[in-house]
Amino acid sequence: MVFYFTSRCGEFTIYMGKDKYENEDLIKYGWPEDVWFHVDDLSSAHVYLRMKPGMTLDDISDDLLLDCTSLVKANSIQGCKKSSVYVIYTRWKNLKKTNDMVDGQVSYHRPDNVKRVSVDKNNPIVRALEKTRQELYPDLSAEQVQRLREIQQQQKQEFKRLAKEREQAKLQAIKEKEERSYDRIMHAENMISTKEIGGTADTTAAEEYEDDFF
Repeated sequence: MVFYFTSRCGEFTIYMGKDKYENEDLIKYGWPEDVWFHVDDLSSAHVYLRMKPGMTLDDISDDLLLDCTSLVKANSIQGCKKSSVYVIYTRWKNLKKTNDMVDGQVSYHRPDNVKRVSVDKNNPIVRALEKTRQELYPDLSAEQVQRLREIQQQQKQEFKRLAKEREQAKLQAIKEKEERSYDRIMHAENMISTKEIGGTADTTAAEEYEDDFF
């Protein structure tokens, strides 16, 4: 079972597992957009925020961060009794799991990418989030596969778009170069020397040439 919550702003999904065994599934089957939260140095639930595509950790608003940190604090047996705790958070893709770790234990590919923030007890926020809670039994593996396929398709479309833009820019550059060049009008068949024009006293020769040229 996975508990799903809606952020107070109504735009984001926050979720967590029921127990340490489900935490293992969440660690394994997260999405690239997910952010993982945990009480620092204490046992707690693993809470995840599903960001919008393209968002970074710095794009998380203060209110949304408070939603996630308050929820993870409230779901820590020891942390919920304290007036304040530290919460750590990082991108799901930064989580590292090895075979020698116990259930629920993780480390990080890049420890420098883990953020740490202090959070106070905030029961009103937790109660507001609890009102949105849904208990679901998702196929986490299938959902992850589907999401990765969507991302791959988007990347292919973006690659094609960029390739098309590069080709159009190349053609435009060639066209502009040709427009600036006099090569098209400097061919021998379109030109006649001044000597040839002035070689006769009959001015009609030049006039006829001008008529032919224009």
